[in-house]
Amino acid sequence: MSEHIVWHPTAMTKTDRQNLNGHKSFVLWFTGLSGSGKSTLANEVDRQLFSMGVRSYVLDGDNIRHGLNKGLGFSKEDRIENIRRIGEVSRLFVDSGLVVLTAFISPFREDRNRVRQLFEPGEFIEVFANCPLEVCEKRDVKGLYKKARRGEIRDFTGIDSPYEAPLDPELIIDTSAASVEDCAKRVIRYLQNNGLIGLDRQIP
Repeated sequence: MSEHIVWHPTAMTKTDRQNLNGHKSFVLWFTGLSGSGKSTLANEVDRQLFSMGVRSYVLDGDNIRHGLNKGLGFSKEDRIENIRRIGEVSRLFVDSGLVVLTAFISPFREDRNRVRQLFEPGEFIEVFANCPLEVCEKRDVKGLYKKARRGEIRDFTGIDSPYEAPLDPELIIDTSAASVEDCAKRVIRYLQNNGLIGLDRQIP
């Protein structure tokens, strides 16, 4: 980084923006295999938060690769850079006083832990969508596992590239054992029980 680049403090602080919104700002970092239900769960949590008057936004892995990260591939180096950028964008969202939900495979523990270090304690909530590989393959709405099994896709997480499950996530959600609505309610309860959103906010 050039020595001429200086961080400029903003006139309004994160606390000011949180007070305006009436809730804390934080990142819900959904991680898991392709087909584990990360995006589906993140969007259902977002829907429930919206209905409760919480200001939130979903950053989805595929959507981000259409724009911000469209120049990145799926090599280990590009995956690391993909997650680094999303971590920095998420930090900006949290600084703006919003709740950001990210749905990325983010297969490497080191990368997720590096992102965690960008946030203050309690602002990074790792949600592990724990779904058996065989269930993910049965879902396979994009046909990616079949292509990976045939060797048409290389470095596919869970097939020929590793997925390092979180060792101590804030939440583990078995997305194969409950409905998406019930899984989302578990996330909402966690947020309320930890004072991130008020107990007075209820899903209509």
